[in-house]
Amino acid sequence: MYWIDFPPAWTAYGVLSAWGLSRVEPGWLGFGPYHVALGAVVIATGLGLMLWASVTMLRHRTQLMPRRDAAALVTTGPFRISRNPIYLGDLLLLAGGAMIFDAPLALVLVPVLAAILQSRFIEPEEAMLRRTFGADFESWATRTRRWL
Repeated sequence: MYWIDFPPAWTAYGVLSAWGLSRVEPGWLGFGPYHVALGAVVIATGLGLMLWASVTMLRHRTQLMPRRDAAALVTTGPFRISRNPIYLGDLLLLAGGAMIFDAPLALVLVPVLAAILQSRFIEPEEAMLRRTFGADFESWATRTRRWL
């Protein structure tokens, strides 16, 4: 099997798993009548955060793709609130998908995805940023949380 190892793929695996869980969860277990609207708001928030972060990175002329060297340390825009707003957006997409599918048990997948993103992408990226930007990265990391 061909394995795709980049953040959107892991998010897609999570959303597909959430859909699968929605097929086997008991009917009485759900988010209520507004689950689609609630999920859509959460997904829109995640996409908005990802777009804001991407535009901010592009304005600083730095790399959007994981595992590539950064040309600049971006600490403005959504990066004032979270060191990883795009990955935070991935978590919101998964949570919103679970809500749209009316699958509360699938919310368990959100911390699983967070752990995968952190170990496979965030920690190596932070090591690269630490090597490249030294004290500037340390200062930003001290005042800005990894997630929220």
